Amino acid sequence: MIKVENLCFEYPGVRALDDVSFTVEKGSVVALVGPNGAGKTTLLHCLAALDQPLSGVIYLDGDDITQYPRMTHRKTGYLPDFFGLYEDLTVERCLRYHACAHGIEADKVEHAVQQAAERLDISDRMQVRAKELSRGLRQRLAIAQAIVHEPPLLLLDEPASGLDPEARHSLATLFLGLRDLGLTLIVSSHILTELEAYSTHMLVMRQGKIISQDVIHGHESSVASCQLRLKLASDFPELDSVLKNIDGISAVQIDDQADVWQASFSFSCDKTLQHNLLKQLIESHVPIASFAEEKRDMHAAYLDKMQEIHHV
Repeated sequence: MIKVENLCFEYPGVRALDDVSFTVEKGSVVALVGPNGAGKTTLLHCLAALDQPLSGVIYLDGDDITQYPRMTHRKTGYLPDFFGLYEDLTVERCLRYHACAHGIEADKVEHAVQQAAERLDISDRMQVRAKELSRGLRQRLAIAQAIVHEPPLLLLDEPASGLDPEARHSLATLFLGLRDLGLTLIVSSHILTELEAYSTHMLVMRQGKIISQDVIHGHESSVASCQLRLKLASDFPELDSVLKNIDGISAVQIDDQADVWQASFSFSCDKTLQHNLLKQLIESHVPIASFAEEKRDMHAAYLDKMQEIHHV
């Protein structure tokens, strides 16, 4: 759905985006992470056709957004970190205003407003003024405004900022619902544990560059690689040679110093292939005590990426 090629953006004296390239598939939920000043907000502005890059190109459904910014605005919903609401307008009037501003035909405005309110679960607050809403409900109204025109792409900058734990959990559930509706989401946030609940990919930025784009555990494709750990019930000196002779296994590490032999290695995330691998190991008389994927959260993966950069 999105293809970014060699994107550069400069503020006076600062290159905020430096030769950025990546792709985002339709239906993905991409966690955009990185330290403050990495260029995340600038990238979102460029994706939303709100800022003109110095060079490079962004394709949205095959169209260059710098050539067709109005088309991009129709296909994109954007929620900035510091958003504003018309405080004296009711929820319904706020949504009607945004529906009309996006050019929705007059006879379709009512349906668009009701649908956006239902998706964000604020239908019961339609006659409440924006200034009377809680922080969490204000966030929901802002997102409803961003999707009232039914864009296929939603860009969110720190959407959970300032929310209490219950509201953050509710927001994560909401994003899962939007993903299930077929929307593509790019979410910038520092709260990695919550991003993990609904994201399919992690895009890591540092100093204006993309340093990695990874599939998050739990959403892997059949061709993605997982880290597996094997624990043995007894010594098995032939383990290293057995593992290295099996197609698809790589990066084998054997730990034979502990009371129980262990091994970790990379292999396909495909469950059928893992099932066949287990059968093959048993047929090779490997005394297996346990066989499982190693669970690594986004926070650990992110810190590993930062550590790799510091050692380069």
